[in-house]
Amino acid sequence: MDAADAKLLAERVAAGEVPPDELVRALQVPPVTDLGFATVDNQRGARTGTSEIIYGAGKTKEQIAGIVTSMLEACQRRVLVTRLDGEKAAGVSELLAAGGIAMEYDPVARLGMVGDAKEPDGLGTVLVVCAGTSDLPVAEEAARTLEYLGNRVDRAYDVGVAGIHRLLACERRIRDARVIVAVAGMEGALASVVAGLASCPVIAVPTSVGYGASLGGVAALLAMLNSCANGVSVVNIDNGFGAAYQASLINHMK
Repeated sequence: MDAADAKLLAERVAAGEVPPDELVRALQVPPVTDLGFATVDNQRGARTGTSEIIYGAGKTKEQIAGIVTSMLEACQRRVLVTRLDGEKAAGVSELLAAGGIAMEYDPVARLGMVGDAKEPDGLGTVLVVCAGTSDLPVAEEAARTLEYLGNRVDRAYDVGVAGIHRLLACERRIRDARVIVAVAGMEGALASVVAGLASCPVIAVPTSVGYGASLGGVAALLAMLNSCANGVSVVNIDNGFGAAYQASLINHMK
């Protein structure tokens, strides 16, 4: 349980909506839960503001379902699973459903989500822009993660520099954003152009989209690292989640 959820629960107890023992139980969970194959960090939400998030690639459906169940038993209200392919998501959903737990799956973003949605509590809007339709999986991973973390999200997709008029049509939205996540493969020029129009931080995400000389996203990564525009920071190739987490931290800074 993160600090915001604990505060909300305390307010509901004070209002008489839930019994006090529910708050006591939530605050008395052990620091970790040892599942043998995983050591679940139950205090990460209280410590960092965001509870543990499950990286789905490389884990079995049984392991993911076990971790999700453990987190819910430790009073976490919502769980996010990243990099979850469709076949594994179906298996996880089936295992969780046997225990009365429902999981929503987004096949584009490759995310699994359990629990009620968090109300947006960020200070502004985070704009996610991507260069082309082929970048959508990474862009949607960022956008859906931002929503999970409590941010209002605006999306501007397929606005790459090959048709720069499409991006310029979004100039007001770029100016109004508090943080921008710019997702692009090929030569990765989008982030520099966006940062030249924006007054807010721009987090660039290189993608592995492109022909041979793009080197699986390395060309876009190097271009973004060498951006001549101010205010650009760069995450790893295809790391929409990492960009979203950083953008959310910025959007929640007072």
